[in-house]
Amino acid sequence: MKHKRRTHILNQLSTKNAGETVTIMGWVAVRRDLGGLIFIELRDRYGKLQVVFSPERCSPAVFESAKLLRSEFVISVIAKVHNRPTNSINKNTATGEIEGYAEDLEILNEADTPPFPIEDNIDVAEDLRLKYRYLDLRRETLQRNLMVRHQTAQAIRNYFSENRFIEIETPVLMKSTPEGARDYLVPSRIQKGKFYALPQSPQTYKQLLMVAGLDRYFQIVKCFRDEDLRADRQPEFTQIDVEMSFVDEEEVYETAEGLMKRLLKEIKGIDLQLPIERISYKTAIEKYGSDKPDLRFDMPIHHLNDVVAGTTFKAFNDTLATNGNVLGLCASGCASYSRKQLDDLTEFVKSRGAGGLVTIKLTADGIESSIKKFTTDEMLRKIAETVGAKTGDLVLITNGDVTDKRSQTKTGRELFELMGDLRLEMAKRLNLQDPKVYKLLWVTDFPLLDYDKEENRFIAMHHPFTSPKLEDAELLKTDPLKARARAYDLVMNGNEIAGGSIRIHKQEMQSKVFELMGISKEEAEMKFGFLLGAFRFGAPPHGGFAFGFDRLIMLFTESKSLRDVIAFPKTSSATSLMDNAPSYVDPRQLDDLHISIKQNG
Repeated sequence: MKHKRRTHILNQLSTKNAGETVTIMGWVAVRRDLGGLIFIELRDRYGKLQVVFSPERCSPAVFESAKLLRSEFVISVIAKVHNRPTNSINKNTATGEIEGYAEDLEILNEADTPPFPIEDNIDVAEDLRLKYRYLDLRRETLQRNLMVRHQTAQAIRNYFSENRFIEIETPVLMKSTPEGARDYLVPSRIQKGKFYALPQSPQTYKQLLMVAGLDRYFQIVKCFRDEDLRADRQPEFTQIDVEMSFVDEEEVYETAEGLMKRLLKEIKGIDLQLPIERISYKTAIEKYGSDKPDLRFDMPIHHLNDVVAGTTFKAFNDTLATNGNVLGLCASGCASYSRKQLDDLTEFVKSRGAGGLVTIKLTADGIESSIKKFTTDEMLRKIAETVGAKTGDLVLITNGDVTDKRSQTKTGRELFELMGDLRLEMAKRLNLQDPKVYKLLWVTDFPLLDYDKEENRFIAMHHPFTSPKLEDAELLKTDPLKARARAYDLVMNGNEIAGGSIRIHKQEMQSKVFELMGISKEEAEMKFGFLLGAFRFGAPPHGGFAFGFDRLIMLFTESKSLRDVIAFPKTSSATSLMDNAPSYVDPRQLDDLHISIKQNG
């Protein structure tokens, strides 16, 4: 028979529906044939319900059809809701107090046996899950993640609409401009030899919207970057993009903090206390070894140069003689670490470029140290006191230059970053990073510029449209690397979740920054002439920020990877195993685009 329209989704049913006849639809999650009775667990997006097929309550034809049911068959059932006996209540599901006694059954679609069980916490290769992503998405965890994503997007739109922002779409096919990563290029069929780029961000467009007088803009927008991938990076990702006119940093902070307060309250039930703590980039690096420090735990880095002055330990003396740094931190409760555990930590820091690791144990029997014979107990106690160590704690110390594996150069910052890595490693070992705790902070006063030795030029730390601090503008003429930017990052649990800046809004300053970056007037005109031209017609002071939407959802759902919060993600090689993208195309399409493929070799 043709079934009636679905009357209930599964999570709507409860003991209040006992005695009602309902029409429910979904997938067969579990089937058990006990001979005289057939039990199935019916699943839809909203929940699960046990349905019983009994010869006493349904026709022989319906019971015979029930014998055909298998995992993932799509069915429609007319059933009467009954309260389950007290001794068979399932407390693990919302509908565990009831069950449905089937009166009629229609098999809407049969299904092959799936390549893996449709359930959470399954031990199956991720590549297989991604190949059959439409099956993977039937799992409760992924559906819950996508629901959190939806709820977050709705809360974002509500928040900005209430605060006078307007959502404006910007082009997906745009001009290729240098923004720090490779562009994804789209060839033009009509304009032979020319290419569009997919936007790395809507940066130039949102600045033009400010010139246009649309003073409060936001957009939940797709962005694209052709770069090396990892667990928290995808070739296409989503930003919460925001720009405002006639604002300074304080108003930007207030806007972003208001959004986070709303999201944490609505999505996680957490009341965020404002204002959010702020620290400078310099403090973040020197105290935590990172420009995105995790403040869910303490364990700061301490400078020990003054404390170790006068030691006979050659490595420390050599470091002090070359104006290097001796840095230490305290790992609470780790004085019981074995020799093997200490050797593992030593190999950890060596793998990151350090020469070695000095350890000091504060035990009930006294002080033990790998350098005890080179110094005095008094100095060791002074080091322990400086890093805040007490009996039962372990002090870890590194010193000197650290080789940067990427550029093979040595700078002072690498030693702090190594200590930051060691700090995170100890936090991991001590289980100090509670995913249910949310600690936020602003990192401010970034350098405006860095120097790329390979390209022999200055590069922007954020992007080339970031304004220098007004009091540092003169440094652009004398010592550009000392100039600070009006830039800021919002960090949560050791992850950068948002970043932004007050922008340059005057043509003269923008041209000066381009000049420092080695971008000639001709190149600037070719790549950014439309923006520089707009500045001539009255650009207001403006600034904004962009949140990494996917990363935010990853943290809200306590997921390990961005792939768990995106419906159809790519692998670490930027491929889609489900539909085999990217793929080869018909040669006629290439001819239409005036493109030929260069053969390897």
